[in-house]
Amino acid sequence: MIKGKKIAFYVTGGIAVYKAVDLMRELIKRGAEVRVAMTPSAGQFVTPLTFQVLSRRSVSVDTFSEEDPSVVNHINIADWADYAVIAPLSANTLAKLANGLADNFVTSALLATAKPIFAVPAMNANMYRNPITQENIRKLAERRVTLMKPDIGFLAEGYSGEGRYPEKERIISELELFIRSNQTELPLEGEKVIVTAGGTRERIDPVRYITNDSSGKMGHALAVEAWKQGAEVILVTASPLAVPSYIHTIRVESAQQMHEAVLEEFNDAAAVIMAAAVSDYTPETRETQKMKKKEDLTLRFKKNPDILKDLGTKKTAEQCLIGFAAETEELVSYAKQKLRDKHADLIVANDVSQSDRGFNSDQNEVTLLTKTDNPRTLTLRDKSEIAGEIISWLINYID
Repeated sequence: MIKGKKIAFYVTGGIAVYKAVDLMRELIKRGAEVRVAMTPSAGQFVTPLTFQVLSRRSVSVDTFSEEDPSVVNHINIADWADYAVIAPLSANTLAKLANGLADNFVTSALLATAKPIFAVPAMNANMYRNPITQENIRKLAERRVTLMKPDIGFLAEGYSGEGRYPEKERIISELELFIRSNQTELPLEGEKVIVTAGGTRERIDPVRYITNDSSGKMGHALAVEAWKQGAEVILVTASPLAVPSYIHTIRVESAQQMHEAVLEEFNDAAAVIMAAAVSDYTPETRETQKMKKKEDLTLRFKKNPDILKDLGTKKTAEQCLIGFAAETEELVSYAKQKLRDKHADLIVANDVSQSDRGFNSDQNEVTLLTKTDNPRTLTLRDKSEIAGEIISWLINYID
């Protein structure tokens, strides 16, 4: 959601300013174009030079420093931005915004902003709970300014309370939700998409299991990308990776649990993307107590349900089924066979024998196979980019 967006990043005075530097860097890392403006008070905590060096753009502080005579700076940044982000938002600036004051560059620019505004309040707990501050928060909410709730935690004053600057991951998650809520005509809006992820675990006893090297990164990236395009996403995952709060997540461990969870959600789904590395076999019996060491040990296994094949036999003509083929040899040949045998619409094939891609890596190289088109290889790139290509294919398929 953040990639390609123009974000005016406003920094106001408070000890949390040092954390705002990291947030700004994360926005840039995710592909946003960021311009920074600071209040004079914010500059008492972290200098404008820090933001300038890391953003590689000049930072606006002085309302009357008009270096470019062709524009009025505080109006120009307001008109330029797609979104305004205020982090941290101090009690002082919050009060000014609620009452329409424009006594510095930041408040002047925000008063001139007609684009969506997202704010991250951070202050002392007593200041946050003060009835005047709460009234100001209500005023801004009525004026369609979206304010996060601050965290509860250890404050600079040495005690715990509500008002702490939230963790970066939570800010990014809520900002993405905010951006999507302000977009229209998302191509997957109204469509339900199920995504599976991670390597399933098949228990031998209470402390041992068999599994594989899948991290779940590809499936989680697909879930996020489908959500960004408007889908209602159900992520069924065996991975311990964190998931954004806006993704409906079902945590499972075994192949049987994943099978049951997917079938429970399948009937009204527009698409299922089976990115999970599902164990083919599970122990015939699971010991209730930890097994003791023996000279020899024999384990007997039985086949797990074939989730992709089951879905292929149940799906309607209107439903799309995407599977993954993780191979170590004859990649395209085995993937074509899987495409036929499982009645899938798309198979994403990848070679998992190489250490720099695939399992447990942030990058991969895959080949897309369908029943009608020639195989198409996506060369080595970030899994988030591959997820974007797969979701683009799904959008075209549904259309």
